[in-house]
Amino acid sequence: MVAAEAPAATVAEGGSDAGAGRARHTRVAIVGAGFSGLGMAIGLKRAGIDDFVVLERAAEGGGTWRDNTYPGCACDVQSDLYSFSFLPHPDWRRRYSPWSEIQAYLRRCAERFGIGPHTLWDHELRDARWDDEARRWRIATTAGPRTADVLILGAGPLSEPAIPALPGLDRFAGTTFHSARWDHEHDLTGERVAVIGTGASAVQFVPRIQPRVGRLTLFQRTPPWVVPRLDRPISGRRRALYRALPLAQRLVRAAIYWQRERGALALVYRPRMMAEAERVALAHLAAQVPDPALRAKLTPDYRMGCKRILLSDDFYPALTRDNVEVVTERIREVRPAGIVTEDGAERAIDTIIFATGFHVTDAPYAGRVRGRHGRSLADAWRDGPRAYLGAAVAGFPNLFLLLGPNTGLGHSSMVFMVESQVAYIRDCLRLMDRRGLASVEVRPEVEERHNEALQRRLRRTVWASGCASWYLDARGRNTTLWPGFTWEYRLRTRRFDPASYSLTPAVPRPPAP
Repeated sequence: MVAAEAPAATVAEGGSDAGAGRARHTRVAIVGAGFSGLGMAIGLKRAGIDDFVVLERAAEGGGTWRDNTYPGCACDVQSDLYSFSFLPHPDWRRRYSPWSEIQAYLRRCAERFGIGPHTLWDHELRDARWDDEARRWRIATTAGPRTADVLILGAGPLSEPAIPALPGLDRFAGTTFHSARWDHEHDLTGERVAVIGTGASAVQFVPRIQPRVGRLTLFQRTPPWVVPRLDRPISGRRRALYRALPLAQRLVRAAIYWQRERGALALVYRPRMMAEAERVALAHLAAQVPDPALRAKLTPDYRMGCKRILLSDDFYPALTRDNVEVVTERIREVRPAGIVTEDGAERAIDTIIFATGFHVTDAPYAGRVRGRHGRSLADAWRDGPRAYLGAAVAGFPNLFLLLGPNTGLGHSSMVFMVESQVAYIRDCLRLMDRRGLASVEVRPEVEERHNEALQRRLRRTVWASGCASWYLDARGRNTTLWPGFTWEYRLRTRRFDPASYSLTPAVPRPPAP
């Protein structure tokens, strides 16, 4: 391994790089301290690799679970599965954990494996360029320059909020914010609030704010499929059992995992199997929304699973309250004191909350990372994001992505995919050590064959059944989701496959004078 210029603990002291005036070198630089970046850092630690840094743009880690603190924010995968397999947590309080518990869990993981001293806070990635002659990445951050042999991007697909370009929005006189940047200082009590979007965050926070606001107007473009959440507390007796007998929790985790894997059958291989789930969802809607006119607005007209399936027991009841209106007309413009829809109606609004998702298929970091000949990821992805196994991109040596293109899931835990990629990248680093390699780069023809096969499979899935969703890029290609079982992905990433890569040996450097 190449030795770092200073121990990571010294570099990270005080939460910033004391050597910001010159480029410090580490073998590995990880961008992002969320679930994926933290998982990668822990994976390196567990493999005995200490020569790495984690570059985090914020003052603390957690990624999605640091940024999303809106009322009611919680995971929609059961707690026992939404955690690292190597560090189960016996003290989850609910079946579906709120953001605060997940954030606390990630903090404990970082402390347990000593990741803090490797982490550089307030280091946002500005630019990263591959130096072909030196066989390393030259990285510019907001706190100074760095270099690394290997660059791993763990920024995450749900890290950059997307706000629609509504005409007149810049002239709105009230308050606006995105659900992922919730303004906790702003009091919604008695206000006329517009919520734009009916995705996963909206179904969680709308029931929480509805009793407090004066008037809530929900602007809905497409009704989501909503199934019962069936959340409940985890009893103290069960938590005690998990602490005394960890195997019991592992068995529960395995049962949840295999139950969720069945979902891939319907989503990927047999979309018609969604019919039974649709009946459950429609019965849920009918039981909670007695008004036929409102129920018609909330009834999807596309196959379940084409867009993200949502879980909630209280979203529909909140929409039936007297102070709530569901608007399906498109927004024409925003005025200083309200919103006008295409039918000409204007509604007075004090606050606009955007529940409009994230930049998934057009990640902003893509323009900041440049490989061979100065070509950026944004250039390489002009026709849509693509990568080999969602982890490597041709033309970008020694670059790995965590939760890259086509690794998203519609049925299970993303933590499983993170662990799979961590094992794959870790095995690559071992191979580079054994063979004395300076760089590895996926072969263009390998990447091409892989993505052609993915797109063929995706054309037969429920996600290609005709709806518009954030799974699709600007050209209508699904560049987000993995079209198969997660165990299949685990098998394909179990070992690094050097035959799929161009391998460049290290050139011995002359001794220093």
